[in-house]
Amino acid sequence: MFTGIVEELGHVVGWRPPVMTIEGNATLEGAKIGDSISVNGVCLTVTSLRGKRFTVDVSPETVRRSNLGRLAAGSPVNLERPLAYGGRMGGHLVEGHVDAVGSIVAVEPEKESFIFTFEAPRSLCRYIVEKGFVAVDGISLTVVSERPPRFTAAVIPYTYEHTTLGMYRPGSSVNLEVDILAKYVERLLGDRAKPKAARRGRAKARR
Repeated sequence: MFTGIVEELGHVVGWRPPVMTIEGNATLEGAKIGDSISVNGVCLTVTSLRGKRFTVDVSPETVRRSNLGRLAAGSPVNLERPLAYGGRMGGHLVEGHVDAVGSIVAVEPEKESFIFTFEAPRSLCRYIVEKGFVAVDGISLTVVSERPPRFTAAVIPYTYEHTTLGMYRPGSSVNLEVDILAKYVERLLGDRAKPKAARRGRAKARR
């Protein structure tokens, strides 16, 4: 479990599927083989450590669901160690289980900050609500507005300068993870949480 507060920018040193080698610094303090590290919002297991470099295995499912397959040697990546029990919760609960890849539509300055417009797959839009949380490349962001399939988020200068967001441009792909609580609530409510059209379709099929 992570918080979505990126600790540092690392970069990819080597990438020959399924093995990716990444260079970091602070993220590796106290790290050991078998630990989890969030890489662009993807929870990956450390398989080897050597100095400031570590390797991870990336499964085909992870490649399909995320933007990791588009990375190459030299690509910057957001890194975060897992949340320690008793530690401060600076962002929101992020599992590191990416739901899908979205894209950046626009970046507009607003005084010292920036307003990012993202586009998400429509299957995720029902989980994205104004003032709710969404993890973008592992960064915990608050939704400013949403108009499916797009939503906006405000990015402060520190986040812009210390994460991959400052290096992206319109058209760049980003990993999206929506709030897990919304998905559990939907499952627990069952049919009552499904779109009305889907419920009507089921009702007709039973007649």
